[in-house]
Amino acid sequence: MMVFLIARSGVEHMRLDQMFKIEFLCDDLLSHSKTDVLAELINVLIKSGLAIDSAKAIDMLQQREKLGSTGIGDGVAIPHAKVSDIDEIVVVFGRSREGITFDAIDGKPVQLFFLLLAPENSAGQHLKALARISKMLKKPNFRKKLIDAKTKNDLFKVIVEHDASNSL
Repeated sequence: MMVFLIARSGVEHMRLDQMFKIEFLCDDLLSHSKTDVLAELINVLIKSGLAIDSAKAIDMLQQREKLGSTGIGDGVAIPHAKVSDIDEIVVVFGRSREGITFDAIDGKPVQLFFLLLAPENSAGQHLKALARISKMLKKPNFRKKLIDAKTKNDLFKVIVEHDASNSL
């Protein structure tokens, strides 16, 4: 299945590397709770230079979690929200070696987090990005590579290469 995204310049193929960069990656999350991991992932974005209101972003993510956990099972969560202070979709990845209780649908701890923030007016793009990430994470081999990656660079390479190989 090919996923397309309407961009300002027309139609272009959506790729994670358009929303994700190595600075948006934390290979060793320290959090132990749902609230803390959301804050830690937002902080990764802020430290990398993204100008967002941390408290507002965390609040929006928590509101979304109240509708139903974004912990989709198999050690994976895809927290997401729309926020007013960004112009394009951004994705931050975090990995917890121990796993974090996140109210996942299978009741198991979450080790792999893809947090997605989208502009408030980007419903279609937001949903397509979520679908793309979800599709990638359904593959056990991809999840294993994310868990087994030794360095931040290795993690980034696994994500970008997997996304590119599924874009052809």
